[in-house]
Amino acid sequence: MSESRAERLAAAARERQLDLLIVSDLVNVRWLTGFTGSNGLAILGTANDGSAGIFLTDFRYVSQVAEQVSPLWDRRQATQELLGPALAEHFPDWGGPSLPRVGFDDASVTVSGLERIRAAIGDRAELVPAGGLVEDLREIKEPQEISRIREAAHLADAALTEVLDRGLAGRTEAQVALDLEVAIRRHGAEAVSFQPIVASGAHGALPHAEPRASVIEPGTLVTIDWGAKLEGYCSDCTRTFAAGGEPGAEERRIYDLVLEAQETSLAAVRPGPTGREVDAVARDIIDAAGHADHFGHGLGHGVGLEIHEGPRLSRLGERALQAGMIVTVEPGVYVPGIGGVRIEDLVAVTQDGADVLNTLPKALQVVD
Repeated sequence: MSESRAERLAAAARERQLDLLIVSDLVNVRWLTGFTGSNGLAILGTANDGSAGIFLTDFRYVSQVAEQVSPLWDRRQATQELLGPALAEHFPDWGGPSLPRVGFDDASVTVSGLERIRAAIGDRAELVPAGGLVEDLREIKEPQEISRIREAAHLADAALTEVLDRGLAGRTEAQVALDLEVAIRRHGAEAVSFQPIVASGAHGALPHAEPRASVIEPGTLVTIDWGAKLEGYCSDCTRTFAAGGEPGAEERRIYDLVLEAQETSLAAVRPGPTGREVDAVARDIIDAAGHADHFGHGLGHGVGLEIHEGPRLSRLGERALQAGMIVTVEPGVYVPGIGGVRIEDLVAVTQDGADVLNTLPKALQVVD
């Protein structure tokens, strides 16, 4: 797996006329090499000579690297300051007639990090911004990645089902959120993929509301946004429930509107349209119902090793969807003083449509 990823990344780097690529962001390092520790650096070669390049870590992870990183990488122990003295010591000798063009991730390397790279390499190379090379490849998931995310989604669904069996009305938002975190871990996740959102009543008008010590009142809507992390891969799902009884007429109208927008835009997910075009499907429905000002975020985002990654389903989503991408479809309507509704599915783009990875129903459920 790591070898094919290295080959794909090397090919992409060659298209930008790069001789070497420094991969320092730890999520990208994990995707490229399989290394899960907290201090690793890959110097990818693009010469297509059978080797991947140089992998650096410090003494704490030498044994871990031997287990996780392919021997196609020249695995070396270095000092902990990988972008500084370690890079200076282990930067490969270059025998070409001109300086090597060395890409670095300008999207994640800080200003001080770039200065350390410059100090380490000096006049031995030409540094070239190359942000997005790894991220573009990460957007298209391999079958085993889709399986991991599907497993994480099913695990998260089982955890929420357990929590709902204990009821919502009369508990505080914070109690439900904590219960959900514990249930996710108990069902086998290594962690939550983000802190759960539990927002009831008018508090639900905040898309990223933090759970409060406030009691969930009967007859109110409760939005729950949660996810699990399994073997590094994240899930993400949102459902809105009625706690302890039917909600008011206005809340029900909002729910039905969001459900229509969600199901219609979900049906538009397939290879070909851009994220902006799929976003517009849901946005047109919500705008026509008079809630244009109450849907302020994008329709969705990519999910993988990070909970938010490419592609974007939003007004800014210019990238066309492709088979293998995993995205959320999560329209919402948030009305100050009344509350909010968000319904979110996690879906894999297939050759002819979309495969929903989570399993919970979307019809409004009344939970005691």
